[in-house]
Amino acid sequence: MLELSLQSYLWIKAIHIISIIAWMAGLLYLPRLFVYHVDARVGGDLDKTLKIMERRLLKFIMNPAMFSSLFFGIILILNLRDSVWGEGWFYAKMIFVLGLFFTHMAMARWRRNFVNDTNIRSQNFFRIVNEVPTVL
Repeated sequence: MLELSLQSYLWIKAIHIISIIAWMAGLLYLPRLFVYHVDARVGGDLDKTLKIMERRLLKFIMNPAMFSSLFFGIILILNLRDSVWGEGWFYAKMIFVLGLFFTHMAMARWRRNFVNDTNIRSQNFFRIVNEVPTVL
């Protein structure tokens, strides 16, 4: 168990929430870019632009936000009261966090497919995937 002062706890919680917001923004926006990318002509200007946008979104916003969310979340977990460990909501939340993590990894794989010009998924697939982070 980690003992934080109230002020430290509040700062860590604020940074954690900001990180979550940035991560969620990326998880909601990247599949929208994929929807547009499906119709882009391979090697065309739009294809090249979307590849750059997708790479920057994943590497410079989503990945740091995910790691920051996890890092500060772990600090918050280490500061939990003992009574929380017996509550079901905590374990449900951890399952949803794992779901977001695996969604993030899947999106990174789909981005690589676009980079390699091997995407086989449709616009409808990515429209549905766009709703997964919202549900989680």
